[in-house]
Amino acid sequence: MFFGEDVPSAKVADVPQDAYLLDVREQDEWDAGHAPAAVHIPMGQLGDRAGEIPQDREVYVICRSGVRSAQVTVALNNAGWTARNVDGGMQEWAGAGRPMVAESGPGPYVA
Repeated sequence: MFFGEDVPSAKVADVPQDAYLLDVREQDEWDAGHAPAAVHIPMGQLGDRAGEIPQDREVYVICRSGVRSAQVTVALNNAGWTARNVDGGMQEWAGAGRPMVAESGPGPYVA
């Protein structure tokens, strides 16, 4: 799925250390490896849990590769948040050597 240039985005290196990083992957992906300070709300739960996402600061949205997070970024921006898609997702995050932790298994790794 292609979203064009209409989706605000940020390179992994440009995500601030203190950013609100919203990880929208599924539970097994999260368990395998995620950014230490990320907040986990799977994409399918966003409708019920949107109130947990702050509207007074920029939200950086991440998934495995950037496709699901682009969809969420568009939805959040349309609903009044200020959100940016993290280019390349957790694959790029891991490739850039950014910190990761795992909840289970041999991780952390990107599932």
